Order: sequence, then C-alpha cells, then structure tokens
Amino acid sequence: MNATTPLLRIRGLCKDFVSGGLWGVRTQALCDVDMEVARGDIRGIVGESGSGKTTLARCSLRLLDPTRGVVEFDGQDLAALSPAALRRRRREFQMVFQDPFASLDPAMSVGEILREPLSVHKAGTRKAQDERIRELMHEVALDESLIRRSPAELSGGQQQRVGLARGLALKPRLLVADEPVSALDVSVQAQILNLLAGLIKQYGLTLVLISHSLYAVHYLCTSITVMYRGRVIEESPAARFFEGPRHPYSRLLLDSMPALHSTGRKSISGEEKDREHFAQVQAGCSFRARCPYAMPVCSEKIPPLAEIGQGEKAACFLYL
Repeated sequence: MNATTPLLRIRGLCKDFVSGGLWGVRTQALCDVDMEVARGDIRGIVGESGSGKTTLARCSLRLLDPTRGVVEFDGQDLAALSPAALRRRRREFQMVFQDPFASLDPAMSVGEILREPLSVHKAGTRKAQDERIRELMHEVALDESLIRRSPAELSGGQQQRVGLARGLALKPRLLVADEPVSALDVSVQAQILNLLAGLIKQYGLTLVLISHSLYAVHYLCTSITVMYRGRVIEESPAARFFEGPRHPYSRLLLDSMPALHSTGRKSISGEEKDREHFAQVQAGCSFRARCPYAMPVCSEKIPPLAEIGQGEKAACFLYL
C-alpha cells in the first residue's frame, strides 16, 4: 500500500453483547465507529469507563469479532483473511493489556513469555530467539537475571515492562496499549511513559493509547479520539484538543481533571444520572441529559461526526 493509506481504518464498526442467554439483554458497546490512524500517528483514545475504548481496541485487532463493520490494516480487510493468513498478519500489530499480571501466564518464566510469540510465528532459530529475548530485556530496562523469574516475583512496573517487551517481540508496525499505566503508582507511571516514548522512536511505531489518564495522553499523543457511549464524538490534533476541546462532553472530561498529573479518576458530574437516562431512552444524542447546551433537535436525532475545522471533527448539533 502507498504511504497515504491509513495503517488502521475502521468503518461502521458495531459490537453488541448479549447477557443472560439467548433471550437476554442486548447491549451495544460500539455503534457506527469510524476512525483512521495514519502511519506514525500516536493516537489517544479517551473517555470515561464504559465508553467502549477497550472493546474498540480488541475489535480493531480482531481479538473480538465485531457485530458489523470493517477493520482494515494497511488497506487489507482483516475479516477477509483466513485464520492462517490472519495469524501471519498478527506479527504486524500487537496489544499491551491493562492488567500486566493477569496478562502474563503465571506458570511461565519471563524468558518463556517472551519466547512464545517468537516460537508461534517461527521467528528465527533457538539461538536467535535467545538473542532477541536479551535484546528485549535491555530495551525495556530489565536485568537479564529476571529471565528465569516468574511474573509473581516481579513488581507491577517490571510486569508491565515484560508486557511491553512481549508486544514488541515481533517488531510490529502497530501497537495498541490498553491503559498501560493505570495499575501502577505515580513514579512507575512516569517511568513507563518515558519508556514508551523512547520505544516509539526506536521502532518507528504507530501507537494507539487507550487511557482515561489525560496526563498520559497529553504526554505521548499527537491526536485524540473521544468516545462516549460507544460512539466517537470528537477527533482532534492533541495540541488543539488541550487548548480547548469542542464537544461539550470533551470539555467536561477535561474540566473534571484540572490537574493533568492527577492519578485518581474523578467522577464526572451527572454520570450516574446519565446512566439511568441512557438505559431508558436511546433516541437522539446520548449526552443530552448532561449537556448544558441541549436543544430540541438533540432528543430527535443522533448528531453525525462531522468535520468542523482542520483535522477536527465533532458529533454535536452546535456545529451542524
């Protein structure tokens, strides 16, 4: 594909979950999500809990099958690939999971965890894999003496570094990191963010960072996608977003975390009221119960995501 083709393109992506068996309740976790991630972009995806960030990440990498929609990697529809072809393609996109300990097999040593993707994809001889494992340990600032340790013997920061190393083992072009610092204390968060920044440059990575930490997004990202109730409601260059977001929810999100170095997630005003409202009424804009600018049209139609400036999009009738 040529250089202008987005590395990741998502069109009309929907994901429904059904609880309680065949006649259970259907929940729409994603609804008509469109997103493009250019090569070399560092995309932050933000939104409060339940906005669909993690579901979007998993559907983007075909770890979950979407209900509807298309996911293209480098111009190729991933759903059109056979299982064998998809496995081969997976070398080029990898994921770092939110809970470092839960994502690491406790029965395996660090060395075995890092060798696994190399062995699955038949990447090099045993000797070459040993060299790659040592190289990865150095890149994520872990001592080689930890290679024989189990995940339970490592600190949270060390576990997350192992998760990063595993994600980078096959030298992917796209890395999706789902809340990579949320389970860590402040000093370790800073270390992991600095490490990520260095690895992005070293590998020439395209990164999708899923986070509710605006500090992490502000530090790393070049562009922002805001999600709310399973929809993309704003896209913007990061610098422009932090100067002044356009969507009322984005403003509320930024205002709820006035100190970007804050580590605790603050409750956003009206969140509980909105959950009750959303459970009862799904017509129109799902944010209207909390929006200070709500208009009659907001209860009648869902605002489309539309371009409102250079590189800026918002799903809000204030701009339509």
